[in-house]
Amino acid sequence: MSIVSLPPSLQPTLPGRLYTDPEVFAREQRDIFEAMWFCVVRSSEIGRPGQFRTVTVGRESVLVTRSRDGAARAFLNVCRHRGATLCTEESGEVRRTFRCPYHAWSYDLDGRLASAPNLATMPDIDRTEFGLVTVAVREWLGYVWVCLADAPPSFEEDVVGACTERLGDAEKIGNYQIADLAVGRRISYDVRANWKLIIENFMECYHCATIHPELVDVLPEFSRGYAAQSFVGHGAEFGPRIEGFTVDGSAGLDRIPTVDEAQDRRYFAITIKPQVFINLVPDHVIMHRMFPLAADRTLVECDWLYLPQVVAEGRDVSRSVELFDRVNRQDFDACERCQPAMSSRAYAAGGVLVPSEHHITEFHDWVTRKLNSE
Repeated sequence: MSIVSLPPSLQPTLPGRLYTDPEVFAREQRDIFEAMWFCVVRSSEIGRPGQFRTVTVGRESVLVTRSRDGAARAFLNVCRHRGATLCTEESGEVRRTFRCPYHAWSYDLDGRLASAPNLATMPDIDRTEFGLVTVAVREWLGYVWVCLADAPPSFEEDVVGACTERLGDAEKIGNYQIADLAVGRRISYDVRANWKLIIENFMECYHCATIHPELVDVLPEFSRGYAAQSFVGHGAEFGPRIEGFTVDGSAGLDRIPTVDEAQDRRYFAITIKPQVFINLVPDHVIMHRMFPLAADRTLVECDWLYLPQVVAEGRDVSRSVELFDRVNRQDFDACERCQPAMSSRAYAAGGVLVPSEHHITEFHDWVTRKLNSE
């Protein structure tokens, strides 16, 4: 089936194969995930030298750690000797070196080759040249971001710029003190859907009245399908009887003191392509990081961030966590309902976008440019 022509109220989506074709996904891994800044771990997870996490970025396993001088470092998680995976654990801590379990080549926290059996008999080996392959690193908002590209794009333009474009002011995101907040809860979701379906879902609210009853109770304008992300600087206002961003609308936790009056009692959502969603409310921040693993599978790691004293005192965060946990599960269920139909003849030419979804065409155009960049 094909869509011959559309009335002005409707715009086309991407064709179904772009959500299912392994070859398309492989190009996305190379040209998007491995070419752009990718948010990988909370900085506090590698708070001490030698603490590490391993994450999947595109086709690569990346080892993220902190060196003796306190700098975040990242390397391809591959031993330079025979290509064994250096660290097989998802997280952990070493004292001085990462040791390959195959032939015991060891690397210090700066990635330099530190030792190897019989290394003294090979004086011609340059320990830096045969060290781990480094990956570009930035820390921002209390997270470590990496880029696998040989010449990384501008972090200020692509990452910071996305927040400025959404909020209308580069300083506004700083009011939430995200780097200084503490993780009050983390939930990981294994979503059986393409990463683009998840982004499209996050960008629109045409579905909100249908599947998010708790959310529209707190943010009544969402019941009208209002796409807040398509308006610079707009934050959805809490309902008149709503005290906090919680599952029952009851009062939240300690308000972030630097949030200004224009941001109070409002919810702001930001998409940072290709894999980060930031949700801002007066007393906490919710960070989603997507790790696309296959054309039909995406791991989403979601952090709820609060003022440090809220977490240190063991305050009850369950009502605020429950609200967006429900929203996440409702959204991901919807995406998983769509994924099987992406390979149907009925969706070969794609679907359509109604006016409140038209801004999604900008994302589709961006994907198309990335895939046709060669």
